[in-house]
Amino acid sequence: MQDPTQINFEQQWEKWADAAEDLAAPQFRLLDRIVERNQWKVIQAFQKHRVSDFHFASSTGYGYNDTGREVLDLVYADVFGAESAIVRPHLVSGTHTISVALFGCLRPGDELLFVTGKPYDTLHKVIGKPGDGLGSLADFGVQTKIVPLNEDGSVDWDGVQAAVTDRTKVFAIQRSRGYEWRPSFTVDQIGEMVTRIKAIKPDGIVFVDNCYGEFTEEREPTEVGVDLIAGSLIKNPGGGLATSGGYIAGKQSLVELAAYRLTAPGIGGEVGAMLGTTRSIYQGLFMAPLLVGQAVKGSVFASAIFGKLGFETQPKWNDPRTDLIQAIRFKAEDPLIHFVQAIQKAAAVDAHVVPVPWDMPGYEHPVIMAAGTFIQGGSLELSADAPVREPYIAYMQGGLTYAHVKFAVKKALMEFQAQGYL
Repeated sequence: MQDPTQINFEQQWEKWADAAEDLAAPQFRLLDRIVERNQWKVIQAFQKHRVSDFHFASSTGYGYNDTGREVLDLVYADVFGAESAIVRPHLVSGTHTISVALFGCLRPGDELLFVTGKPYDTLHKVIGKPGDGLGSLADFGVQTKIVPLNEDGSVDWDGVQAAVTDRTKVFAIQRSRGYEWRPSFTVDQIGEMVTRIKAIKPDGIVFVDNCYGEFTEEREPTEVGVDLIAGSLIKNPGGGLATSGGYIAGKQSLVELAAYRLTAPGIGGEVGAMLGTTRSIYQGLFMAPLLVGQAVKGSVFASAIFGKLGFETQPKWNDPRTDLIQAIRFKAEDPLIHFVQAIQKAAAVDAHVVPVPWDMPGYEHPVIMAAGTFIQGGSLELSADAPVREPYIAYMQGGLTYAHVKFAVKKALMEFQAQGYL
């Protein structure tokens, strides 16, 4: 006999889900339009560069004359509205890719200025401290300044102006919220930042950490004046198919400097065997607009249903979307942990694993992560993580299908009902 409690939950769930989807229907239509435009943009870039089956062939050794790799760079540059791009499986993470871009642009004595506040936790060791012996930016004589955001999440332009010196070379913008309770920055807002930065220092290099943001809007930061962007292929642009890698796109001279940092001066992007990854990177890019759209729809649904149940969400269901991330605030540590564990229970891979908080390298507080993914760390796939600290915010992202995100939300609410949180 079926448990009456389960029957009651199923009935209640259908009401909650239907109400949330009815509420979000106009937002879903807008997201479908964005998917279409980005899909067309990707297809046109493939067509322009005459992508063919032979471009998917693997290369070995030095990877000289790897036409598939060379055309892939051209396709990425076009898709992101940039002069140049480098796309490689050898970039092991978003942090590595950002590090390569920054080290490529900066020299001893230069200054790096973060205008959007404290960057994501994993970049703190890249910034480093003078004499830390880690090979950080500071260890190489590059000073980093961080201008905190205003209380409303906007850029403190007076603070930026005061922080700029003759040595300030790179102005860094983090598009996504990271572990912050604030809106992420839209492409329009980033364009406005570029205008203000160039007015302060015309020769300054504007760099954007584009992780989680690709294909969530119809334009990318490089289409509004940003000089250089970087991101991870196991996030949005890999389309759930790229098994590793990152990309750097922007001005040709800056991409070349980053390529010299990735390999060696004088070699740059001319080498690098793709080791059988080329087809999946191309196909992942082709799939990315659709799958990013599915993930964003899932975030909108989660925001709508949790918001209706009295939880604080950021962004709200009808706010503009510029990344995958959906933040949900809880009142205590236990519901935060149960939420992340429920996301793990909804996975197709490793659903039997129970995540617990741990001292993860690169993070300043214990972190709990749910990641039942086909690609390890693939955050276009459904995942969730949270630093276990006040104000107890969980950050959910990804979902290769909308149905999977919806299933995970159902699992979380079922767990909350069992624990008495609803």
